[in-house]
Amino acid sequence: MRYQFTYDDRLGIRIPVLYHDWEMYSPDERADILLEWEEIRAKIPDRIIQLESIITQKQNQLSEEENFVRSCELNSEIHELASVINDLNIWFRVQQDYETKNHR
Repeated sequence: MRYQFTYDDRLGIRIPVLYHDWEMYSPDERADILLEWEEIRAKIPDRIIQLESIITQKQNQLSEEENFVRSCELNSEIHELASVINDLNIWFRVQQDYETKNHR
């Protein structure tokens, strides 16, 4: 197998695993990879919206929380969700990066 897409539990999407440098794939393989990635990539904005909603819920809980330990836990959970959103935004730009490399 020269590449695959594996599900990432943290991100909630499948991500590409390439076993070779991009330039080592044939034009047909590149097209197949990009086509499958585009289908996955299209779902990223919805995933981000879902995570933002969870962050909002946790922020609302945090604003009412009186227990310091629980407040710290909520802050940590919010931070992790924000980190996931950041990583999803990076993955969202991956295809653009490959297309730019291809057209140089």
